Amino acid sequence: MTTDKLSETVSQPSPEMKYGEREIAEGQLITFPNPRVGRRYDISITLPEFTCKCPFSGYPDFATIYINYIPGERVVELKALKLYINSYRDRYISHEESANQILDDFVAACDPLEVTVKTDFTPRGNVHTVVEVRHQKQ
Repeated sequence: MTTDKLSETVSQPSPEMKYGEREIAEGQLITFPNPRVGRRYDISITLPEFTCKCPFSGYPDFATIYINYIPGERVVELKALKLYINSYRDRYISHEESANQILDDFVAACDPLEVTVKTDFTPRGNVHTVVEVRHQKQ
């Protein structure tokens, strides 16, 4: 195979969705019963590979997401959370809205006693953004 044919073959996108893309597209936040209801304890989750797209420029944005929560009746399942976070990869969404949307979806899924979502975006153009949002059950 010539170099031209090889590069042509490699660069052609596959018409079918890959299994990972399918899992991300079909994914939703899943929870399971808290094994220690009534005990207050903290769960800290770090997701260092968050990506989305700037709604104004289309440039990619990269962040580390920190979720710290005290569970109520339900606990979030980690693989489902990973797939949910990966669903932002092709979304045009601001730093502020991504933090707030993650918080809203997390609260809707597992109704924690308390939760903080912190989005720490990689600097771009000499600007470093950190957005922190909180929810506390009444």
